Amino acid sequence: MIIAIDGPAASGKSSTARAVANTLGFHHVDSGALYRAVTAAQARREPTQSRWTENDVLAAAKQVSLDPVPGGFVPRIAGVRADDELRSPAVTAAVSRVAQMPGVRAWVNARVREVSTKRDIVVDGRDMGTAVFPAANLKIYLDAEPWERARRRLIQRDGRVPTEEEILEETSLLIARDQRDAAQSKPAADAIHLDTTSLTQQEQVDRIVSLARKRAGAGRLVAT
Repeated sequence: MIIAIDGPAASGKSSTARAVANTLGFHHVDSGALYRAVTAAQARREPTQSRWTENDVLAAAKQVSLDPVPGGFVPRIAGVRADDELRSPAVTAAVSRVAQMPGVRAWVNARVREVSTKRDIVVDGRDMGTAVFPAANLKIYLDAEPWERARRRLIQRDGRVPTEEEILEETSLLIARDQRDAAQSKPAADAIHLDTTSLTQQEQVDRIVSLARKRAGAGRLVAT
């Protein structure tokens, strides 16, 4: 069974998808982490982003692997995890541009499809329910108001309650990224939209798990 969760930046896709996978006993696949790993690999080769070409990024991608761990998969660069590097400001600033490169998108999508064989997965990204898994059993499109997405991102990043000025600044950045990512962030026609602005993460998880169990049938999934 494949559950595809799409949505804009900071909509909570990865954390929600991870929790859904854990509840159902599925494997979680975070396509965004792959894009970040490729971006980080290229940044190691050439720090000046203005010099990056698609061919350069694809060459850097050869250093990236998507390896299984309990409950999911993690990207590695040259065989080593680099979680902090993947979430660095430099990678965050460049990953949107990298994700718009057609060759890189094809490379990432191929890796995601490879790990989905013979496994029940919950995969999150921007076009998982459209370009990557158009026949997914369940498609969810998570969204929230930009202000709320900005607030959540700052809390997650800084570990504290942000000021209103900080939220407004982050909101502007998110809106600009939404515009850059618009072509890749369109929901599938048969996706179920879930506005999470006023939902807790547990409420999001519970709704998706309930939908998954209904889709799969009473005997397909067992509550954990």
